[in-house]
Amino acid sequence: MMVIYAIIVLGILIFVHELGHFLLAKMLGVSVEKFSLGFGPKLIGKKIGETEYLLSAFPLGGYVKMFGEGGFIEGGESDPRPEDENAPSDATTEPVLRELTDDEKARSFAHKPVLARIAIVMAGPLFNLFFAWMIFIALCMMGIPTVTTKIGEALKDRPASKAGMQPGDVITVINNKSTSRWDQIAEGVAASKGEPLTLTVKRGEQFVTFTITPEARVSKNLFGEKINGYAIGVASAGEVVTEYFNPFQAVVKGTEQTWKVIDITIMSLVKMVQRVVPMDSVGGPIMIAKMAGEQASAGISPFLAFMALLSVNLGVLNLLPVPVLDGGHLLFFVCELVFRRPVPQRIREYAQQIGMVLLLGLMVLAFYNDIVRYFTGPQG
Repeated sequence: MMVIYAIIVLGILIFVHELGHFLLAKMLGVSVEKFSLGFGPKLIGKKIGETEYLLSAFPLGGYVKMFGEGGFIEGGESDPRPEDENAPSDATTEPVLRELTDDEKARSFAHKPVLARIAIVMAGPLFNLFFAWMIFIALCMMGIPTVTTKIGEALKDRPASKAGMQPGDVITVINNKSTSRWDQIAEGVAASKGEPLTLTVKRGEQFVTFTITPEARVSKNLFGEKINGYAIGVASAGEVVTEYFNPFQAVVKGTEQTWKVIDITIMSLVKMVQRVVPMDSVGGPIMIAKMAGEQASAGISPFLAFMALLSVNLGVLNLLPVPVLDGGHLLFFVCELVFRRPVPQRIREYAQQIGMVLLLGLMVLAFYNDIVRYFTGPQG
């Protein structure tokens, strides 16, 4: 089942990505020749109008093939001029190319203004980010499990216990700010910078106020780095409630969550380059399949959240300035915009080859990590 869930997730995310390219190309008058889910040999296909819609053999990607462009995933730009049908068939003879008609130029990707080409290329990653945003908004309206501020333990000889806080207390106010989620306690304590805090807790039917000075402590962040912070010495009771948001609140919360995931994704890439995050944390399709199965078994909300997380990752990764990715095309087009001339074909070809090597290397690393992670291990 986990393979099926992985195919569903990847299929939807690839479709959303390629749909962005497709719709912007159509809006800007570019002729779209092929729209493929997957790459490699064609499994099934149907031509509707000028576009052939395909389902291809390998479901780990996709592409939109436009007139005057070689496809975002499968290769670089092609010469926008079709071959002359009367050209000699001898393989040693250079193909004879004819000039495009004005109508063909109007529908050619390569003949569009550079800003139009940039918009078409950016549309894929942006659609992935937009899709994640919509999922987060929907999840907020469906209800989000939230850990309450009920205290399970006031650690001995720490600021909270010394001040008189007890298990079962519910923190309601920190420095005149209403508090209902456990993460708000951490935020309030961190914002204190070690200065005294005024906390109000609900104890039974009464409200009690404490003044507590957080103590300095060394902890680890999301990436395992040691950081200096502050704590008051309380542990959560683990009480969870479902928090619902109206449409306006959901848009605000969904936007915050989307930006948070984008930020974490970018920081993860930076930390990986800095070797803070180990390379063996990179996962491939087996890891995606396993996680998709686990999240699906946990319910629709975790499954949708996982899909949104992957969608953000796909959008951000595709914007990296690596040839063969959308970001590589954007880099070429920005150079064209700055220098008022296209990047020479030979440079683009070399860059494409380097980018392909890098991408294949990353894929090999991901598959290797998956194999080590799930098919080998301690031998007993």
